[in-house]
Amino acid sequence: MLLALESQAALNNRVPIKNRRREWINKPMIEQIQWLGHGSFVIQGPPLIYINPWRIARSAFHADVILVSHDHYTHFSLADINKVRGPGTRVIGSERVAREIEDCIVLRPWQSVCIDRVCIKAVPAYSRGQGKYPASDGGLGFIISLNYYDIYYAGNTQAIPEMARIRPDIAILPIDGDGTLTVSEAAEVVRDMHPRWVIPSNWGSDPGGASRFDVEDFKRSVANLAEVVVLPQHK
Repeated sequence: MLLALESQAALNNRVPIKNRRREWINKPMIEQIQWLGHGSFVIQGPPLIYINPWRIARSAFHADVILVSHDHYTHFSLADINKVRGPGTRVIGSERVAREIEDCIVLRPWQSVCIDRVCIKAVPAYSRGQGKYPASDGGLGFIISLNYYDIYYAGNTQAIPEMARIRPDIAILPIDGDGTLTVSEAAEVVRDMHPRWVIPSNWGSDPGGASRFDVEDFKRSVANLAEVVVLPQHK
């Protein structure tokens, strides 16, 4: 099912923060998630959570929390982080990310931190064998627990044994197969995890990468398992 969410123009209206929070607070959790391209997302909350901010043209509000899954350039942009970071923003990432960001909260796999009304648990994210994202790089996924929902952001990962411990309400999964899940592997993950909703990521940004055709293939593969939410790209 394709859900059309708020336009970026609505996000960019510089209304008072209390009005912004009132606008989003009563929306279903799945409608509070916006895709900024590739592996970059924002959860409106509150709190306002950015995941791997990337190619940010403009931000109307400072983030409350920024999550950075690993230090690959498509997921870690210090310039974009600084566009959404304010004096009270908490940045959470891996040890390698923390080397580049001042005052970054370091999480290792299965460690957690709670900020305001959200709890963040880091989970492993890596490629098997000699893949593009070895476990030694310390890449992370995140389980974001907010308003009685668990949102699993897989990060750049293939299907790994640690996923057996994860049972989210919403799963955000890569489908590009570039050291990450392929379409068929992502479908297997959905079969094992049983999320209610699944959002495909890591597509549409690289001419040689995953495309809308792959998204449609993924939707067909899990049609009887979960509701696939294909988000429009916001800027």
